[in-house]
Amino acid sequence: MKARRLAVRGAIEFTPRVHPDERGRFLSPFQEKAFTEAHGAPLFAVAQTNHSVSRRGVVRGIHYTATPPGTAKYVYCARGAAVDFVVDIRVGSPTFGRWDSVVMDQRDHRATYVPVGVGHAFVALQDDTVMSYMLSGSYVPEHELALSFLDPALALPLPSDMEPILSERDRAAVTLAVARDKGLLPEYDHCVRVEGGRRPPNAQAGADA
Repeated sequence: MKARRLAVRGAIEFTPRVHPDERGRFLSPFQEKAFTEAHGAPLFAVAQTNHSVSRRGVVRGIHYTATPPGTAKYVYCARGAAVDFVVDIRVGSPTFGRWDSVVMDQRDHRATYVPVGVGHAFVALQDDTVMSYMLSGSYVPEHELALSFLDPALALPLPSDMEPILSERDRAAVTLAVARDKGLLPEYDHCVRVEGGRRPPNAQAGADA
C-alpha cells in the first residue's frame, strides 16, 4: 500500500495494491501496518461505520465534528467514483484554509484519512456511488456542523458538466469566514490533543500529526 501526505496537515491518501485475476479483483482498502508507518500511530478505535449511496452530482459536505469531542475518519469508495475533499478548518493550523482532493474509483481504490477537526466532503461522479467510513466517534447530532461547499473563498472544484445536488442543510451552511467569526471552528491545538489522546500509550506521533 502506498501512502501520500496531502496538503492538509495530518491528512493522508492511501492506495492499495490491486490483485486482478479471471474471477475479478482483490484488494485491502485499509492496512494497519501501512497506516501506522504513514501516520505514526495505529488507527483509532472504531466507534462507528457509515455507508452512503449517492447519485451522480450529489455533494455531501463540508462536514465536521465540534472538537471536543472531535471525530477522525478513514474513508474509501466501495462502488462508483467520487472526488473526496479534505479542508483544513482548524484555527491555528499551519495549513488553515487549504484543501486537497483524492479521486476515488474502482480502478485505484484509494482511501483518505481525515484527522480530527478537518472538514470532509465529496462529490459523486457516478450514480450509485457508495462511500464507506470508519469513525473514531459515534454520531451525535448536536456535535455535527457544516460549511458551504460552494464557498467562493475555498473555490472547491466541480465538474463543469455537473449541477450539484445538495441537502437543505448543506445549502444553508455558512462560509469558512462566517464560521470563524462566529467561533464555530475547532482549534488546532485542541484537535491535536484529542487525536493524540486516542493513540495507544506507546504510540509515537507522526511527523505532521
